[in-house]
Amino acid sequence: MAIIVRLDVMLALRKMTSRELASRIGISEQNLSLLRSGKVRGVRFNTLAGICKELECQPGDLLEFDLENE
Repeated sequence: MAIIVRLDVMLALRKMTSRELASRIGISEQNLSLLRSGKVRGVRFNTLAGICKELECQPGDLLEFDLENE
């Protein structure tokens, strides 16, 4: 896949667990796990905004485009 999800990196930098983040943004741990692994086909903007708010980051900190794997 051409989009790489860097959510694990941001969670580690913020010293936050995925369980804590899921609780704060109001989604299930399973859905957050799917997002972390890149196994989703899309993400709602309000979910992305919630993640960015809680992790104090920008969407570009969470997602990366890999031209070689396009």
